[in-house]
Amino acid sequence: MADATVAPGQRPPLARGTIRLRLRLGWGGAPRHRYAFVAPKPAKRMTALITSLKYLGVSDRLVRRNALWYARPRRLLAEFEQLDAAARQRWREQRLQRILAAAARTAYGRRLGAPGALAHWPVLEKETLRAEPQAFLARPAWLAIAASTSGTSGTPLSLRRSLENVAYEQAVLDHLLAGAGVSPKTCRAGVLRGDDIKSPADREPPYWRLASSGRRLVFSSNHLDRDTVGAFVEALRRFAPDVIFAYPSVLDSLCSLMLEQGLSLRVGLTACGSEVLTKATTEMARAALATRVIGYYGQAERVAWASGDPSHGFRFLPSYSVNELRFVESSADLDSYEIIGTGLWNTAMPLVRYATGDRIRLRKGASPAEVADGRERFAEIVGRSGDYILSPSGGRLLGIDHIPRGVPHVVRSQFIQESPNSVRLLVIAAPGFDDACRKLLLRHASLKLPTSMIITVETTTQLVRNAAGKAPLVVRSFETPGRANAETAP
Repeated sequence: MADATVAPGQRPPLARGTIRLRLRLGWGGAPRHRYAFVAPKPAKRMTALITSLKYLGVSDRLVRRNALWYARPRRLLAEFEQLDAAARQRWREQRLQRILAAAARTAYGRRLGAPGALAHWPVLEKETLRAEPQAFLARPAWLAIAASTSGTSGTPLSLRRSLENVAYEQAVLDHLLAGAGVSPKTCRAGVLRGDDIKSPADREPPYWRLASSGRRLVFSSNHLDRDTVGAFVEALRRFAPDVIFAYPSVLDSLCSLMLEQGLSLRVGLTACGSEVLTKATTEMARAALATRVIGYYGQAERVAWASGDPSHGFRFLPSYSVNELRFVESSADLDSYEIIGTGLWNTAMPLVRYATGDRIRLRKGASPAEVADGRERFAEIVGRSGDYILSPSGGRLLGIDHIPRGVPHVVRSQFIQESPNSVRLLVIAAPGFDDACRKLLLRHASLKLPTSMIITVETTTQLVRNAAGKAPLVVRSFETPGRANAETAP
């Protein structure tokens, strides 16, 4: 076919399946911006549209806070708290039956005979979902929002979410912020997560960009180090955020560098998610930012949610999911359980009795049933079951998170296994960390690792992060070359 001729000043015709999006951005007479992208299939078209809207900063009101789906869950979250126990249970049972009916329509549900009771469904392991994600769809893929896990365990999961689920997730976070005194729709927010602002090789400021009509200042955490922390702090000072959204590991780096250089700020609230939030992190953040720190727990599969802080504990949100706790191990004062969740909002890809691989700790004497239902707090969010070190003989060495426990002046730690025989223990240290702390770490490690393994302790201000910007507890770089070690922050 001959090339089409386009007259001067005329736009070339778009290919079939292309969506044209034209928006006016910025203040007053800002120029018009046109964006065109090709999406030859319905599912790809929906995904491309959502991605573009998110980039342009308008997905907030068009998708996540869409008037058709957002207002109802916001009202529900406020009303649910006023219900008595019996009314809550009735609502959850009705919602659960809706999810089970949707799951019964999936290929996976049909193979199981479409059980009508939750107890008759088997526990769904992550590998089953990873092997055949389309078997869990209750509607065509193009009628849902594409999502995936960050691939912390090595292989991302392909997921889909209903629009109602996306709006409810936003409502849950907004409800948490409102309860802390922050207006979710109008607040100014600094974002210190895993965003890619520019090439890590570009060492000149700015290391941030404005988004959401100037209400968000999004930072490149991969540029944060001793040489740039001053610029980060000054940008935050000028922007004056009401809240900071942060990965705990990035918050650790920022605050440790600030205290090291005698810098300080005042930020009313810091909300942390996607990684384990520790008491040491909250204490350091209070010292550097004079801030209140709250943490929230969730996962890409959207089957459980909890919020709280390390000092007061965490609580599951009962309107979010039906949870079960699978016992893992017991220690002197705490018991560990794995979270198995059934989300109550994603009718596009309903996951029933999904084993998250995430673990929590309950204090001795706590009721697992009460904790699972959100009626009782639990002590700690531990991390993922993939946090193990591989021994020289090929066995999995578990309980690695116990090694830094009880060691003073350790804010955050990470284990880098570069071979079956060697491990580097990276430590973000608080003032006061010394040789005695180092020796205590090595002593704890000797209780978990065989004597044939060499372990070294190194202090740092940055941990190794994966492609999503998260810092897992254990990075087995020899096992999955290029996955996490290639994302080491400068």
